[in-house]
Amino acid sequence: MVLQANIDHWNRERGPRLERVTFRNDLSPEEALTLVCDTEGEVDIVTEVSPASAQRVENSAHARLDTIDAMRVLVGIINRDAEPFGDVQARKALNLAVDRDKLIREGFKGYASTTAALIPHYCAGYAEDLKPYPHAPGEARRLLTEAGYPEGRALRLAALPGLEGVAELLADDFRASLGVQVDIIAIPAEDLLAAQHAFVEKVIKPTFDVLVFAWFDLSSDAPASFMHSWFYHSMGAFRAGAPIEEFELLVERYVRQTDSQQLNQLDAEMDRLAYDQALSVFLCAPQALYAVNKHVKFVGHASTFEVAETEVDAGHWSRSRPRGS
Repeated sequence: MVLQANIDHWNRERGPRLERVTFRNDLSPEEALTLVCDTEGEVDIVTEVSPASAQRVENSAHARLDTIDAMRVLVGIINRDAEPFGDVQARKALNLAVDRDKLIREGFKGYASTTAALIPHYCAGYAEDLKPYPHAPGEARRLLTEAGYPEGRALRLAALPGLEGVAELLADDFRASLGVQVDIIAIPAEDLLAAQHAFVEKVIKPTFDVLVFAWFDLSSDAPASFMHSWFYHSMGAFRAGAPIEEFELLVERYVRQTDSQQLNQLDAEMDRLAYDQALSVFLCAPQALYAVNKHVKFVGHASTFEVAETEVDAGHWSRSRPRGS
């Protein structure tokens, strides 16, 4: 796909600053990374660089690593219909069992920030009084026992494709902190669509206790509209458990609110409810990583990928090569 600049656009202050942008969909992630790191003239920006590949970009002679605090979160969706996870104490036990610093260090090479609930600390609607659940194995085990977790029952931890490594790290924490066996259910890519339909349409009760799940927000101004409502509202595609009356009432107020400040106060209120009730296993907010040619000035955005403000300097291959070459 090729985008041609609209030089008559009214907002000349923002752009365009590029004559033409070509999106290539004929390359694998590995091929694209090789081209941006080892060559010039083929690829200038690679999106969704994995943390495991970040050092390769850092070491490149042609590219640099750009990191963006993005509107994306990693959570464990708790199946509140699975006993004893209808009990808030059991859900808090799961949160207290996780070493988030280790997860970020080993699973994301440091390219993530801890979250207290769903809203990252750099986002509108963030409740500053919320702090991430601490790693407290003793308290976690006590709460799970008091909630009546059946002796000998394995915790069922499911993971979407690409999140198996995160699931392994979480499983280690759950085993060590809670003293339970953990069975990891890795969903094969070929079965993903069917599993998504079953979960989203609520036609079959989930068989997992916790599902490792990555989600994003398309509205950095009103995060609950894309995050909380999808996870916890009665119409939420990713809700796993009965609707929550208090949350339903908050959403009723939310959809009628037009004042941005009041809207963000409701965002924070929803986040506090999610935190207090431990409605998910709150993990982290991964950064978006880009490999960018060193002669490209790329302006990243928290929720979308845009190139209107992107420009190149005089050393860029498109300006240093004669036209037609």
